[in-house]
Amino acid sequence: MALQGVNLPLAFTGQEAIWQKTFKGFNISSEDLNNFFGGPAFLAWARMGNMHGWGGPLSQNWLDQQLTLQKKIVSRMLDLGMTPVLPSFSGNVPAALTKIYPSAKITRLGDWNTVDGDPRWCCTYLLDPSDPLFVKIGEAFIRQQIKVLHFLFMVLSTEYGDVTDIYNCDTFNENSPPTSNPEYISDLGAAVYEAMSKADKDAIWLMQIYMFLATSQGWLFYSDSAFWKPPQMKALLHSVPFGKMIVLDLFADVKPIWKSSFQFYGTPYIWCLLHNFGGNIEMYGILDSISSGPVDARVSDNSTMVGVGMCMEGIEQNPVVYELMSEMAFRDDKVQILDWLKSYSQRRYGKANNQIDAAWEILYRTVYNCTDGIADHNHDFIVMLPDWDPSNLRKIDFLPLGNRRFLSQETKSDMPQAHLWYPTEEVTKALKLFLGAGTDYAGSLTYRYDLVDLTRQVLSKLANQVYIKAVTSFQKKDINALAYYGNKFLDLIKDIDLLLASDDNFLLGTWLESAKRLAVNPSEMKQYEWNARTQVTMWFDSNQTTQSKLHDYANKFWSGLLEGYYLPRASTYFSHLSRSLRQDEKFKLREWRKEWILQSNTWQEGNELYPVKAKGDALAISKALYEKYLGQ
Repeated sequence: MALQGVNLPLAFTGQEAIWQKTFKGFNISSEDLNNFFGGPAFLAWARMGNMHGWGGPLSQNWLDQQLTLQKKIVSRMLDLGMTPVLPSFSGNVPAALTKIYPSAKITRLGDWNTVDGDPRWCCTYLLDPSDPLFVKIGEAFIRQQIKVLHFLFMVLSTEYGDVTDIYNCDTFNENSPPTSNPEYISDLGAAVYEAMSKADKDAIWLMQIYMFLATSQGWLFYSDSAFWKPPQMKALLHSVPFGKMIVLDLFADVKPIWKSSFQFYGTPYIWCLLHNFGGNIEMYGILDSISSGPVDARVSDNSTMVGVGMCMEGIEQNPVVYELMSEMAFRDDKVQILDWLKSYSQRRYGKANNQIDAAWEILYRTVYNCTDGIADHNHDFIVMLPDWDPSNLRKIDFLPLGNRRFLSQETKSDMPQAHLWYPTEEVTKALKLFLGAGTDYAGSLTYRYDLVDLTRQVLSKLANQVYIKAVTSFQKKDINALAYYGNKFLDLIKDIDLLLASDDNFLLGTWLESAKRLAVNPSEMKQYEWNARTQVTMWFDSNQTTQSKLHDYANKFWSGLLEGYYLPRASTYFSHLSRSLRQDEKFKLREWRKEWILQSNTWQEGNELYPVKAKGDALAISKALYEKYLGQ
């Protein structure tokens, strides 16, 4: 981050240990927190108040280990001249607080993307900012951070506030405030800031402003939200002294809010790239927006922009996007993308090549030119198999998240389609050019990564077409065609897995082993592996009858995950379709669902080992797969 110029990094690691110390002062025991903290792979959602307890509890070993790590992280940030952004209190509290303080204004929030409002995991508790307890807890938490991290600042011979005064707090993240009354919202903001400033008189509140609101199907300050209109926006933004709040225009690469909010009504803001949801692996981006958006914002009339930032949910994909975005902090003028890409590819691969330049020009016009405004882009059918009954178009249970629609059984709709914003034949041409340049880049790890990723991109889109043909065959009751296309879909999964196995960056084993290495005993090892397996597959499903909306949210194109998880699921689905035709009976959606959810739960509980080192020649494998599926 320092080499890329980042000077305001989030420093959220280890906060659960500080919360444990803080809540102890309010008579909440460590046992009371077992159903509050999320598991290691779900901490982000638990911290935001979206859910509680899922994947936990956290052992004392974990809490202590993470706090030690946080001290090292913050110390290194300070060594590098960075200003850490520390967490603060947004009102998310454990259930035990309702019994200890029965008169406190605590609201149980509504369902958040879970099944049947399962109270074990969803419906977290929110302490109302108008309650005096809110400021007390918020102040106590920041003071506890100061105490815990104090040794760093003693070493640096400086006051805590001179090192960092910036705290992040995102209220009602993906949930709605109880009222749209501007006075209430102003009081809310004032209370959040008071909790910070009582502990640090120079505190500055850093707040993201593109959060999902479950009731209005928009995100906080999203321009067409039914909730956040100008009075509500002004009330929150002006609830703290001017200069004491910085907002993150979180999704400015796709839906900039600074334009529709009159520069956030005078509040300083940071132009941010969001780009990725769930850490999905998909070639995607809007290079034109990145190359011009920050410049347009900075030179606009009455601009309040004070910086640029990146807030992606996963960074281990699309290096071209993050490389360009990192440069925008240092550029005064818009970037000419084609010229920049030639320089980028030469730096990335070590030498220039005309075929590579031509390939990148195609990629710029196609995969990196997504202008349709759809945020969720990777929902290919291999990694997010639609859970639906194809025999009757009036009985679709689920559409890909990319369409942002969740349909009931009574909703009439067309066949689900994966999000596609470019002509696939053009990207196939780019792949052919990449392959043609292969001999020029022997030994280049960056070329190998991009080749594997591009081949995966092309084959995954082909698999979407094959899946639709298989389902159409079922609808036509053509059992031979169903078998042909179903088997081709399964073959594609196997072959893509083989391809991904040839590069270290696409291995499930790396993810699982890194989780297990954090454990200090067998019990923790089992829990951490379950967390790692579950995060990238299916959350919450336990009754095996109702499908969670969050299956495959964090899906990954990883070798091991394709053959070990996605392949059996797809195979089971096509088996049920074939059985339905052979027996001339209705497709049994509920039976299929129960079987694959059971398979998923079994896989999540498993401990089979997966490779952590690449094998095979990526160039040779990619060439062979091109000839097998795309050669004319």
